[in-house]
Amino acid sequence: MLTLFTFAALFLSIGLLQLSSGAISSLDALSGLQSGFTTTEVGLLGSAHFLGFFVGCWWAPRLMGNVGHSRAFAAFAACGAISAAAHPIHIDPYLWAGLRVMTGLCIAGCYTVVEAWLQASLTNQNRGRVLGVYRSVDLGASLVAQLFIAVLTPAHYVSYNLLAILCCACLLPLVITKQVAPVIPSAPRLSLLKTLKVSPLGVLGVVVAGVTAASFRMVGPVYGQQMGLAISDIAYFLAAFVLGGALAQIPVGWVADRYDRRWVLIGVSLLSVLACWGTITIGGSSRESLFIAAMVFGLVSFPVYSLSAAHTNDFTKPEQAVEISASLMFMYGVGAIASPLGASLIMERSGAEMLFVFIAIAHLILAVFGFIRMFSGRETAMKAPYRYLPRTSFTLARLLRRGQSEPVIKPDSNK
Repeated sequence: MLTLFTFAALFLSIGLLQLSSGAISSLDALSGLQSGFTTTEVGLLGSAHFLGFFVGCWWAPRLMGNVGHSRAFAAFAACGAISAAAHPIHIDPYLWAGLRVMTGLCIAGCYTVVEAWLQASLTNQNRGRVLGVYRSVDLGASLVAQLFIAVLTPAHYVSYNLLAILCCACLLPLVITKQVAPVIPSAPRLSLLKTLKVSPLGVLGVVVAGVTAASFRMVGPVYGQQMGLAISDIAYFLAAFVLGGALAQIPVGWVADRYDRRWVLIGVSLLSVLACWGTITIGGSSRESLFIAAMVFGLVSFPVYSLSAAHTNDFTKPEQAVEISASLMFMYGVGAIASPLGASLIMERSGAEMLFVFIAIAHLILAVFGFIRMFSGRETAMKAPYRYLPRTSFTLARLLRRGQSEPVIKPDSNK
């Protein structure tokens, strides 16, 4: 318990940050629609967010090396606060897209700082316990952030000021903590071709995870409004998705550690296709059916990233873990940057239900490719344990890998 109190400042900072940044995506979508943005322009905001996130993942370790953990965290949090506070000054989709780049920078940078701090401070004795709390804080704050939308008025300066205040508040616990900042970690390298050779299925899996999560969370509010949901109902709709994803982690992890992970990945992809089909056909019959559909969709689609990363790590040497994980995060970012804009373009031309057609096609491609890989490679005899992986920063791999001693099979080029 004393150990957890030691890291309480970091957890509180991340919780406050998630309350602010997790709510601004949905608020922007609803505010944009109310202000006359097209569906495509709303999708542009989501793509801009992940562009900033991607850049932030690379810049954060270098900025930490120059100014230290606390100052780097303060700089990135300031970007998020400025972004939120500046929204009401002028309502324009392209200005807001630039501000959303700053929000993405904020999230990537702050998470990188906190995870680097944890990585350098944890020991093998307390790692699992502290990381369990960290993941719970991250998921819990994300869930509350979606519910937060129910009490925020779209396109109103008070709503954005409140999110800016929360972002500023996340500075206080970390900058006044008495815990000494650790040594600056080195920035990870990207090895995209090596990662693709280690596991083509794992790479495609994280791309599809990026397409799914970014499309739903960034354009989902547009879908909800077009289906006739009130603002409070849209909050519950998005929260149901996150809740479903949280509930899926333990059972999916249990299955993934006992059976061939390719079959599990194929299974959840096909179930995601069915969930998309169910949302299209019966999800619009009532608000309750939409909530259930969102929860089921989160239940089957949320674990795709962690499954893909676990499958890739089964064939990864311990010394390759950080660079492989950084490459997977890069590919996740590629899918996440492109998908909100792509999904919104299709929705604007062909209707709201095309959001789930777009996502279903991505999962169907993953399932078909998984079947192909089943006949062209073999499953490793030794497995790295399945873990829920927040898509937060390149530093996360060090947090999870440090101190592990599980044996791994030498990578086979045919996986």
